[in-house]
Amino acid sequence: MATEVEAAQRDALAERLFGAALGAYELLTVHLGDRLGFYRALAERDDATPPELAAATRTDERYAREWLEQQAVAGILEVDDLEAAAEERRYRLPTGHAEVLSDRDLDSLAHVTPMARLGVSFAHALPAVEEAFRTGGGVPWEDYGELGREAQGDANRPLFANLLGSDWLPAIPDVHERLLADPPARVADVACGAGWSSLAIARAYPKATVDGYDLDEASVEVARANAAGTDVEDRVSFHLRDAGDPELAGSYQLVTVFEALHDMSRPVDVLRALRGLVAEDGAVIVMDERVADAFTAPGDEIERLMYTYSVLCCLPVGLAETPSAATGTVMRTDTMRRYAAEAGFAEVEVLPVEHEIFRFYRLRG
Repeated sequence: MATEVEAAQRDALAERLFGAALGAYELLTVHLGDRLGFYRALAERDDATPPELAAATRTDERYAREWLEQQAVAGILEVDDLEAAAEERRYRLPTGHAEVLSDRDLDSLAHVTPMARLGVSFAHALPAVEEAFRTGGGVPWEDYGELGREAQGDANRPLFANLLGSDWLPAIPDVHERLLADPPARVADVACGAGWSSLAIARAYPKATVDGYDLDEASVEVARANAAGTDVEDRVSFHLRDAGDPELAGSYQLVTVFEALHDMSRPVDVLRALRGLVAEDGAVIVMDERVADAFTAPGDEIERLMYTYSVLCCLPVGLAETPSAATGTVMRTDTMRRYAAEAGFAEVEVLPVEHEIFRFYRLRG
């Protein structure tokens, strides 16, 4: 027989997991609405009936009706007349919700549907992750599929577009001034992924040229497509190339790695390569997760989020190659300092850049 304390713990956890399950399932319906173009179609009109939404998105009317009803029950959409026939009810996307759900092209910081895509990619790779837990092996980033690659790029795009050139880099005065000055600065953006960080730097600093480097061929192709036809296309190039190539030594006034170091199997080797890339008067900047300085349990929401990322993706990806440092998402400041020292840097400065999710480091010497 459970004691009162045990029963309270049991019931609290059961209630919490029920809420988590409900949230997870609703997130999947958000993903479905995003992929089928439902949110965008609703954002483009005042309201729509199920037949109208189905026609606008070339989907089946019965499925569209079920989704609309579910979204209204969840409080994501509004519905006009509850008493109307099912096929005649008119549904609308509240103005405040539109930016969260359908604003992919406007780089809104409130746009969070990439998190739904990321969750689906985690679920896709989950059997491989389970096997990795049993064997101690890893899961290549490719196993998370196109959705994983797309979600990561789209999640970071608004941050880079809105903050990188206006808040984050200007908070490092000498770097900011050098990027604005002559002769034009060269920037190496290592592990550039979809290229949004490279493009943001080029837009913020009209004199700078940016080279994005990545070893994932599909990501480089996406980055090149994202740059094509833009106003900075002539100053941004993307390369499927190891940034540690000796031919590149000393070529750059700024070298960056944004939210990628903790995923790498050999982060010390990567940092050593960054040290080789930068010119004598240049700067090396690393952005990674702003996790707690020490393990504590239970943790806050950010720590909880980072550990889920680590279990489901970052640690398995880091272990996909051997030997591996097996860092995981939760790379604390002390770990960063240790890696940098092993790579030959004399100092790691935690920069005064304020952000809830990310911490910025400057590596010197």
